[in-house]
Amino acid sequence: MRVLAAGDHFVRPDLIIAALRDEPGLEGVDVDVAELTLPWPHEPFGPVGGPASRVIEASGTEEQLIEALAGAEVCVTQMAPFTAEVFAARPELRMVAVSRGGPVNVDLPAATRAGVAVSFAPGRNATAAAEFAVGMMLAAMRRIPTADAELRAGRWRGDFYAYEEGGIELDGATVGLVGYGAIGRIVARVLRAFGARVLIADPYTDPETARADGVEPVELDELLARSSVVSLHARLTPETQGLIDADRIARMRPGAVLVNTARGGLLDYAPLPEALRSGRLGALALDVYDLEPPPADWPLHSAPNVVTTPHLAGATRQTAHRAAAITAAEVGRYARGEKLAHPANHPTS
Repeated sequence: MRVLAAGDHFVRPDLIIAALRDEPGLEGVDVDVAELTLPWPHEPFGPVGGPASRVIEASGTEEQLIEALAGAEVCVTQMAPFTAEVFAARPELRMVAVSRGGPVNVDLPAATRAGVAVSFAPGRNATAAAEFAVGMMLAAMRRIPTADAELRAGRWRGDFYAYEEGGIELDGATVGLVGYGAIGRIVARVLRAFGARVLIADPYTDPETARADGVEPVELDELLARSSVVSLHARLTPETQGLIDADRIARMRPGAVLVNTARGGLLDYAPLPEALRSGRLGALALDVYDLEPPPADWPLHSAPNVVTTPHLAGATRQTAHRAAAITAAEVGRYARGEKLAHPANHPTS
């Protein structure tokens, strides 16, 4: 079985190859592995295949991938652009194992028509993203980046100890989580260890299950009204696009902290600068954006009490190893003729 390890500079080809080598399900299988290294993250990902393409986040080119796939039955990748043109050019391909939380680099209808099974790797970065979200909360609540920058600039900001400038603690705070999937559940567990009261708003979570976890399920508007900190962990869908808009920001507690480490599209960024300047928002922490990267004249660059990072929540070495292991296990299931654990489609041929 010929496999293309189409890695990048995060989930590297050598990590994929090591995971395939260590996968028990591939014992006794003659696996011939070819390598391809895609430029992400040294070059930004983006849409591939023209304006009508379903591939919205990918790295590399169709031509590069088609050439590397010669003779491959299986491809393990995080970012390779599997467009309709790629499937048409490589009819021998039977499986694509995507080592990320969703196969946004794959045209799924085209894969299904071509008889190619596609899997993905849910939960690969759940721990990393959850820890990062809590770190962003603390950074925003206690002005850690601002204090660091001021001290490095030679300014000793003792005035930050004034009552009016003081931060807030997680212990005893009410924190609202919008979305209660794999990441949200870990965040809730960590917050409860800090002594926070945790509210969750997620229409797809069973309320009794949430209560058993020690969190309180509520409607979104109630969560916004009661929470000192609001952290977004929902999936981006047509229903959640722009979920937190000007109207909902106005419903938040005055001075609340807003954190988004999930997806930029969940949040309407236009009202945020004024909400920060007016004190409606006490602080804002962002790892994701409506446009990545934000432009140099982005209004939030000059707004007060903003913490920003360049989409790094999942960037841990453990995430890369976990992603490779999850996809290698799917290749093992494919090789044994078993059902995939994380199928993204159900081809009939």
